[in-house]
Amino acid sequence: MNSDLKSSRRQLSHERILDAAARAVRKHGYTGVGVADVMKEAGLTHGGFYAHFKSRDALLAAAVEHAGAESAKILSRRIAALLDGGASPVRALVEAYLGDEHIHATDSGCPVSALGTEMPRQAGEVRDVSRGRVEALIGMVGQVLPPDSPRDHAFALAGSLVGAVQLARALGEQGNEMLRAIGNTLIGQYERSK
Repeated sequence: MNSDLKSSRRQLSHERILDAAARAVRKHGYTGVGVADVMKEAGLTHGGFYAHFKSRDALLAAAVEHAGAESAKILSRRIAALLDGGASPVRALVEAYLGDEHIHATDSGCPVSALGTEMPRQAGEVRDVSRGRVEALIGMVGQVLPPDSPRDHAFALAGSLVGAVQLARALGEQGNEMLRAIGNTLIGQYERSK
């Protein structure tokens, strides 16, 4: 087998592992991710794991990074569609983040809202990547606020969005009413702060 084909197959296997691990970590949390289960979900044998990752923590760190990048792309597309429909940047972000498809997609939503309370208890490598995902979310939020907005506004809005998703998921169907109320409040508050 030529080296390009071998490299291509290895990369495809690696991506399948990352996809499976990213889904698992968002759906089951850090402790709910087992190497054997991820490899099985990826259609690979457990024995091949160490050809891709040096440890379970390395897998978790890569999975969180992959989940965050994937989630950011999805969220950016939703925001762009809402902006195209005439929404303000703040409204587009709030409605996209608090939207039904984001709340109910526990295996493809924002890893910060899925894992936020578990992040500080992780090993250094995983904690560092998780912190980076939080900072990326705060940065995304800061981009929709007016340029002269204090950084506190990005912290508050990001925290409110993440907390709203966590509580809504805990409440189930009752969470929809709470999300509408929080969304309207945040839009009103941060659109006025322009």
